Amino acid sequence: MRRRDLLAGAGVILASGGAVAAGVAVLTGEQAHRRMLDQLGIKGLRPGVDGLNPNAANPVNYDEARAGPFSLLPDPLALPDGTPVRDPKTWWTVRRPQIVETFAREIHGRVPRGLPAPVWRTVKTEHVTRGGVAVVERRLAGDVVAHGRTVTIDLLVGAPEGTAKVPCVVELGFPDGPPWLRGRPPPPPGGIAPDWRDAAIARGWAYGIYAPTSVQPDDPGKLQEGIIGLANRGRPRSPDDWGALRAWAWGVSRVGDLFEADPAIDAGRVAAAGMSRYGKAALLAMAYEPRLAAGYIASSGEGGAKLHRRRRGEQVENLAAVGEHHWMAGNFLRYAGPLTADDLPVDAHSLMALAAPRPLFIGAGADATDGWVDARGMFMAAAAASPVWRLLGGQGLDRQVFPPPLTLTQGDDLVFRQHAEGHTPGPNWPYFMDVAERAFRRAA
Repeated sequence: MRRRDLLAGAGVILASGGAVAAGVAVLTGEQAHRRMLDQLGIKGLRPGVDGLNPNAANPVNYDEARAGPFSLLPDPLALPDGTPVRDPKTWWTVRRPQIVETFAREIHGRVPRGLPAPVWRTVKTEHVTRGGVAVVERRLAGDVVAHGRTVTIDLLVGAPEGTAKVPCVVELGFPDGPPWLRGRPPPPPGGIAPDWRDAAIARGWAYGIYAPTSVQPDDPGKLQEGIIGLANRGRPRSPDDWGALRAWAWGVSRVGDLFEADPAIDAGRVAAAGMSRYGKAALLAMAYEPRLAAGYIASSGEGGAKLHRRRRGEQVENLAAVGEHHWMAGNFLRYAGPLTADDLPVDAHSLMALAAPRPLFIGAGADATDGWVDARGMFMAAAAASPVWRLLGGQGLDRQVFPPPLTLTQGDDLVFRQHAEGHTPGPNWPYFMDVAERAFRRAA
């Protein structure tokens, strides 16, 4: 049997061009996962926890007594030899670059050098009204072209008519609305919380909605497509290549480049917001993109604001499994076997610290309905990152003890609030808007 027939029988397609390089096998998600494990010399991984079946062999833990963490958190204000970081200069020139390098090598992967800049074009312009305010909405497409492939960034931007250089909140989300809501009848008046875009316009700001999956599909079987596939010329990933979370955050930076030349937007007063997996990506954007003035990180959980070392809710092993491994660098899989989360040289508090001293709002839903993301674990990470804010002249959390739901921690910079509803960012939007307003005022 010919090699082509053997590969086709195994569920592998040989491409002759287009999305991947000629003659390169297109791997399914399972095959990409297995190939990465082979590259790392790993025979198998520990299973992730089951969040649906309490009678499963490895059910999710929601018992705080068994949650930990049970190992010390790496100190973001200590050099690898234990020398304490006592001044901002050492943080910016020595310690912060060390942490960035560690995340690139071990967790998120490296952004390839030499990627071309997007060429932006206007797809559609519409005049709409939000809260009685006339708004110009533009649908924009940013074409990244290289190696015979094109990746097109999808972005919606709305700004009050007749204004210039206004602040902007950019949500990582769905420009055409969440797909699970399409086709449903509109809710009755007053039936849902006000649209955050209306709140932005009411404050005289612009809004943007950027589609991360236009940069990189949220699919482990499509790592040879999108910007990752473009950079690799359609070849499968190496262990330190970037994953989807880093690619989605890269897209936020390209939106920032666009705003630098946009007369309607003040590129120095832009905030990023994201929910769930897009909350993870928004936190990465805050860590890696210094032009962002503030960030709203909603229910981001494991791989986002939650401590990896916490044994509550989603775990490292879930991220390393077939269905989510594409979010991370291949090297991250080692921490689901043979290493563990306790072996990680950094944790979520280290990632938060890369955003300091800019305002960062960490939010989550009620523990009973949003427990998978581990609100307490995200609060603990923020508390552990707070010394970095204070070193840099900002304000960390005002407490070390996990507050009751509906408690808004005080401070202009690092803020935490757990609302009373489920896996949604809605109830915390008004509180973040106040944080963003202070940030924009400071950056003006």
